[in-house]
Amino acid sequence: MSRYVGPSCRLCRREAIKLFLKGERCYTEKCAIEKRNYPPGVHVETRGKFLEYGLRLREKQKVRKIYGLSEKQFKRFFVMAERKKGITGTNLLVLLERRLDNMVYRLGFATSRKEARQVVSHNHIAVNGRRVSTPSYLVKEGDEIAVRNKDLLSVKNALESVVRRGVPSWIDLDKENMKGVLKLLPVREDITMPIKEQLIVEYYSR
Repeated sequence: MSRYVGPSCRLCRREAIKLFLKGERCYTEKCAIEKRNYPPGVHVETRGKFLEYGLRLREKQKVRKIYGLSEKQFKRFFVMAERKKGITGTNLLVLLERRLDNMVYRLGFATSRKEARQVVSHNHIAVNGRRVSTPSYLVKEGDEIAVRNKDLLSVKNALESVVRRGVPSWIDLDKENMKGVLKLLPVREDITMPIKEQLIVEYYSR
């Protein structure tokens, strides 16, 4: 499945929740959820309620869109989560949070995960001093993520607005030197997005 390249705000309206796909725009009155908080398309009022399968599918699709993954990528992470010890749903969310593009976003080096993916793939990020250009790279506890080009304008602009979004407690950010450290792996309580991961487990276990 190819990556979605259509309007990002349409995805938020489809899930009826802010997915923060447009960076700073999501925090303003221009956000599509603020202006048109109903699903896109015609005949919206005639659509029925979701059955159990539909609820599980929509939850899986929502999380996929939040992290910007294709179905194949998302399923691969689910299989990895299943093989690890512990609760599968929690394992899945922790693995998604450990992706390098997500870490770049969480550190405030980009205003959205889409922008963070671009920053990583354009060779602007180093992990423990080594250049990494793979957005799906899994960061480990204690790893240092740094911006290689300190004059990169997009990163400077993103760092100026990081105060609005905040930096998670499990990450240590050195804003002046444009680097950060994954102090410890997040636990379920640290992931504050409204996600019902059990529905995703039930979807793939059907």
